[in-house]
Amino acid sequence: MPPETLPLPAPRLTPAQETSLIQAVRRAARAEILPRFRNLAAGQISQKSGPQDLVTEADTAAEALIARSVLQHFPNAVVLGEEAYAADPSLRDSAASAELAIIVDPVDGTWNFAHGVPLFGVILAATRYGRPVFGLLYDPITDDWITASEDGPAWQSEIAAPSKRLATSAGGALSALSGIAHVPLMPQDHQEAFAPVIPAFARLNSLRCSCHEYRLMAQGAVDFVLSGVLNPWDHAAGAFIATRAGGVARFLDGRDYDISVTEGYLLTAANETTWLTVRDVIAPGLSRDTT
Repeated sequence: MPPETLPLPAPRLTPAQETSLIQAVRRAARAEILPRFRNLAAGQISQKSGPQDLVTEADTAAEALIARSVLQHFPNAVVLGEEAYAADPSLRDSAASAELAIIVDPVDGTWNFAHGVPLFGVILAATRYGRPVFGLLYDPITDDWITASEDGPAWQSEIAAPSKRLATSAGGALSALSGIAHVPLMPQDHQEAFAPVIPAFARLNSLRCSCHEYRLMAQGAVDFVLSGVLNPWDHAAGAFIATRAGGVARFLDGRDYDISVTEGYLLTAANETTWLTVRDVIAPGLSRDTT
């Protein structure tokens, strides 16, 4: 039997192409997101799965503008936006198998945004056959962004200052670790199993915004991020950036991050030792059968 034919690697993104993605996000924030912040009428906010899962006109308008810009520069790319996925779930499979996919969360932290809380962002990732190769975490309020590319470090950048190289934390003993965990999004029996381990950590938070949660991770301000809702627009960029800052991003069963995986828990940690320390404490309860 002939050996399996593997897809040839696509050319890596050039600095100019990466800059085009950053500028597309910044333009969308100025044009469609910031003018609507604290300026939304009731009819411009809708529920998706429930009252905690919102979408606003800023989400849909920003995603449309970013998608048009992306396709101008990458006409053969699959564009997977959070709001486009809601209309066509097959886009996720298309992105996972694509030579190049651009994944966009136009307003990450929509609940915060809709309630006037200035803690939201724009997330963009480029993936090659399901694996991230570029990540962008953009804060519209401060107009600064964290990025990472293949074979390079993570950087925090803004217009008026030199870019700063980022590094994850040094970790430490279990009782000294602080992290992010989306406990309310776990199945009920997993919440009950996870609750007894919470006091083992120094602190456990959730910001309702993956963009800023992963920014904290890349900046070394938290030691781990745990999530069981594996939407690629929430995690592809942030998990990738964390690894380029020195961290580790794997599912609890040991697999590396890939957007094709739809079930399980993604644990991103400051380093290998921290990943293993957290995994060993949380995995027994989160591995229980939920059926």
